[in-house]
Amino acid sequence: MTRIRLGMLTPSSNTVLEPATSRMLLGLPEVSAHFGRFRVTQIGLSAEALRQFDPAPVLDAARLLADAHMDVIAWNGTSAGWLGFDSDERLCAAITEATGVPATSSVLAVNEAFRRLGARTLGLVSPYTADVQARIVANYAAAAIPVIAERRLDDPGNYSFARYEEPEIAAMIRDVARARPDAITTLCTNMRAPGIVAAMEAETGIPILDSIAAVVWKSLLLAGVDPSRVHGWGGLFQRLPA
Repeated sequence: MTRIRLGMLTPSSNTVLEPATSRMLLGLPEVSAHFGRFRVTQIGLSAEALRQFDPAPVLDAARLLADAHMDVIAWNGTSAGWLGFDSDERLCAAITEATGVPATSSVLAVNEAFRRLGARTLGLVSPYTADVQARIVANYAAAAIPVIAERRLDDPGNYSFARYEEPEIAAMIRDVARARPDAITTLCTNMRAPGIVAAMEAETGIPILDSIAAVVWKSLLLAGVDPSRVHGWGGLFQRLPA
C-alpha cells in the first residue's frame, strides 16, 4: 500500500482541527494527517496579533513536517481572510520552495471550491470580531465575491472559539441561509462546524464550504487521492472530485 501523508500547520491554541481532520480521513486507510504547531493565541488587527502570522515560524514548522516526508503541507488556518488572499499565495510558494512539497491553505481551498462550484455570492459564518469580519468581507469584495450575509461571535480569542457548540453555529448558518447565498463558508479552523455541515446542507439546500473540510479536500487532490471517498462531511467531497 502506498502511504499518503498530509502535513497540517496548526495554530498552537487550536483544539478542533486535529480531531476533525483525523475523523474525515478514517475511511482512507492509506492516508494519515500529521500536525505541526506554531504560536497563535489571539485573533485581531493589532500589530501583536498580526505578527503571529509572520512567515518565519510557519516555515520552521513546515520544515519539521517535511522531515517526515509529507506529500502535501497545508496551512490549516484562515488568517488570509483578513491579511489578504495573496498572503497565503506567497506563504504556500515559500513552503514549497523551502521543503519541495506542494502546499495549500484553508482559505485558498475555500476560494477554489467556491469558484469551481460556479457560485457568485457568499454567506460568511465566523467567530471573529467586527473589525476582523469587515476586513474579510472587504477582501472577498475585492476578489469579486460579494458576501451578502454574515454572522459572527465577536470573540477575540482563538482557544475560546472551540467552546461554542454545534447548535449555536447551526443557528448562525440558518440566519445566513435566509439571504440565499450561492454558498456559505464557516471560516475558522477552531470552530465546531465540520460535524454539522452535511445536516445543514440538507436543511438549507446551500453548499457549505467549511475551512477544515476544504483544506482536506484540496490536500487530497494535491496528493492524488480521490476526495469523493470521504463521506459524511458535506457535499464538497462529492461535488468536486478529482
